[in-house]
Amino acid sequence: MTYENILLETSGSVATLTLNRPSGLNSLNKGLIDDIRNALRALAKDDAVKALIITGAGRGFCAGADLSNAGFGDGVTRSIGEGISHSMEIGYNPLVRDLAGFAKPVVVAVNGVTAGGGVGLALCGDIVIASKSSYFVQVFGPRLGLVPDMGCTWFFPQLLGRARSRALALLGDRLPAEKAAEWGLIWACVEDAKLMSEAMALATRLASGPSEAFAEIKRVLDAAAGNTLDEQLELERRTQQRLGDTDDFREGVTAFLTKREPQFKSK
Repeated sequence: MTYENILLETSGSVATLTLNRPSGLNSLNKGLIDDIRNALRALAKDDAVKALIITGAGRGFCAGADLSNAGFGDGVTRSIGEGISHSMEIGYNPLVRDLAGFAKPVVVAVNGVTAGGGVGLALCGDIVIASKSSYFVQVFGPRLGLVPDMGCTWFFPQLLGRARSRALALLGDRLPAEKAAEWGLIWACVEDAKLMSEAMALATRLASGPSEAFAEIKRVLDAAAGNTLDEQLELERRTQQRLGDTDDFREGVTAFLTKREPQFKSK
């Protein structure tokens, strides 16, 4: 499949998806969203791909929604607010769901400016790293008179707590990558020149792991926010019962007992 707004490359068992609208700081419009979602569907079906890297072309990762020409018009007359709601319902929110629910490990390599919905897009990844020159900024409230979206109101309180998430949303101050890592919003901040090599190293490690268990780890961790402790313990029990009967678990035990690295084969 060919794409107009992204680059998609595969190296071994790692795929790299690059947002490729650099002239607009990779702002999200219907074309870019459709390309990402189509690529995710294709990658989900490709057993040769075990991990995914997402990054941006040019000097920014993603500047959020394309406010000049989002491309969601369908001839129906709507108020401005109704138009925003429509684009979220059919475009932005499905993208967040698709990426957050992608079963394979996702490493996000944040380069440069990451603003508005672009922050939510980045935080959908499982492991987020950022270059030292990059930063995150919530422009919704102080610049646009809107609330943060694309999951930002869900990710920020969970990752940063009440005080920091509210101050960032209300003030719209830039959060430098180094402080984002210090605060726990992202996994790590790295030198600019090492961003992609570090992302590839992480993705390669993940690609060699037990794919079925990794998918379950993502699912079980996501469920925790809505579960009581008893519910989560029961979910862990059911999941371990299923994974305990897999070839990967048997290989892991054998490798541990014989003091060698495991060779997982799950698809």
